[in-house]
Amino acid sequence: MSHPAVADALRSEQYSIPAGHAARRTAAIGFAVGGLGLIAWLALAAAQPKQAAFSWLVAFLYFSSLALGALFFVLIHFSMQGGWGIVVRRLAENAMATMPLFALLFVPVLVLRHELYPWLAESASSSHLLHGKAPYLNLSFFAIRAAVALGCWSAIAVLYFRASRRQDRTGDTALSVAMRRFSGPAIVLVALTQTFAAIDWIMSLEPEWYSTMFGVYWFSGALVTFFALLALIVVGLRRVGLLVDVVGVEHFHDLGKLMFAFTVFWAYIGFSQFFLIWYGNIPEETIFFRERLAGSWHAASFLLAAGHFVVPFFFLMPRTIKRRPGPLAAGAAWLLLMHLVDVYWLVMPVLHPEGIRIGLLDVAAWVAVGGLFVGTFGRLAAGAPLIPIRDPRLPESMRFENF
Repeated sequence: MSHPAVADALRSEQYSIPAGHAARRTAAIGFAVGGLGLIAWLALAAAQPKQAAFSWLVAFLYFSSLALGALFFVLIHFSMQGGWGIVVRRLAENAMATMPLFALLFVPVLVLRHELYPWLAESASSSHLLHGKAPYLNLSFFAIRAAVALGCWSAIAVLYFRASRRQDRTGDTALSVAMRRFSGPAIVLVALTQTFAAIDWIMSLEPEWYSTMFGVYWFSGALVTFFALLALIVVGLRRVGLLVDVVGVEHFHDLGKLMFAFTVFWAYIGFSQFFLIWYGNIPEETIFFRERLAGSWHAASFLLAAGHFVVPFFFLMPRTIKRRPGPLAAGAAWLLLMHLVDVYWLVMPVLHPEGIRIGLLDVAAWVAVGGLFVGTFGRLAAGAPLIPIRDPRLPESMRFENF
């Protein structure tokens, strides 16, 4: 009979990315592309600092929302003691562990803050509404809230990431118990900080606008897009010969159900916010949608309603779609694209109220942040098995079936 340590070592090799495998080049390619994008963005930013600031903010919000969605998934998974998702949890852990990168990538937002947030200007004090919000909307408190949010997300992500990998080495079941116990308070902390971050980084672009539902709107968009990313990664790994005997049709089915469910939830929150603002007809609220129903933003608003809800709703509804990797990956890629439209729609009308204007700085910023995110994710994925090989409930997850 083989020694347990030898068996664990063999299992570790079995579920890791093999040396020389094409997937191991993901990190190098991501960092190279991200570096080129960053150089291009820096070269163009000097001539158009305002456009550069908004372009960077869109890219930062888009990719950080993927990491934030991964963090929510891991915490909710531990809190609910889910079994089905253990085989894909390590991929989520790798995505959430990129959070310290976004703490670094927030620096350009702080540096270019005067280009983004009108409440930092001296003239803003003349507004009665902004004068009343001055105890909240000031640079010192803004920086403190950003540091607290990014610090909390990074600390929790790294804590869970390291605990999961430690369990790979030790097989200590007490680590699962500890992560489950801490998950509840962590969810509350992440939910509160992400709500304030959404208010600070997006809503305060138009500081006279307010909505009590915006934090939930941002949360729903982050989570549905992360599920789309997770489905796309899993399908991609299987197509290059990885996780073939681990992730199956039943897991695809559950990922499809989560994509479908949170697509509906995102639409429900988005419509509820719009309906209440339309019904109330208060100028401080309606200014947000008035700008997004003018010029070419009008078409973008309808594209978002149709593309982020109607199309994926009917596409993901059939059981057969959710159980077939190819169509599921197509739906996931579409949702990732629609989330980019959503982030762009939230931010850019402030800079270009006349209509959509996509430029080189938008592309450069997106390539820079996206490349660095992919590179960091690829490096983390190559450093350990792609599944938590010594999680006590891994066999349950591998045998999972939908009923």
